[in-house]
Amino acid sequence: MGSAVTSTRAATAAGVSAFRQAMGSFATGVTVVTVASGDGTMHGMTVNSFASVSLDPMLVLICLDETSRGADLIERTGAFAVNVLSTGQQDLSSRFADRHRPAGPAMFDGVLFEPGATGCPVLADATASFDCLLRQTHHAGDHLIVLGEVVALVHRPQQQPLIFHSGMYKSLEPGSRPAVLRVA
Repeated sequence: MGSAVTSTRAATAAGVSAFRQAMGSFATGVTVVTVASGDGTMHGMTVNSFASVSLDPMLVLICLDETSRGADLIERTGAFAVNVLSTGQQDLSSRFADRHRPAGPAMFDGVLFEPGATGCPVLADATASFDCLLRQTHHAGDHLIVLGEVVALVHRPQQQPLIFHSGMYKSLEPGSRPAVLRVA
């Protein structure tokens, strides 16, 4: 039990930078979460906190900065889509992570998508897309845990997923070279 207490104290003393670096050792997929409202407002954001929660009913979760425009839009519209990016979509990950990207529909200029069952943009060539109705939200620290019920999905198993690990994009394809993340 002594080592658990020591580890907890060490992590607390290490701070946010050490926490972020340690979490970077966990490889994740990369998603773009999209939302659209009836008034023509559209928004997309790169998110790597995504998980399956339940098969019956089919539930997924995402975690968003609670002050983000996306979190507000999802709570207002009651729907969102999670697009799991493929290896050829690193540019979309960077685009939707850029804090200086255009707002509204201009954010999607040149991006191939079609409206999903909920009206949210479903990105072309994503390895999978999950169109969701908002079930619940939970505040957790500085983030909002968003639980959605999957009402439609697209799966393209021939596409390889884009992976993010230790600050770099990676691929499952043999011989692929990591790409360094460029933070805007």
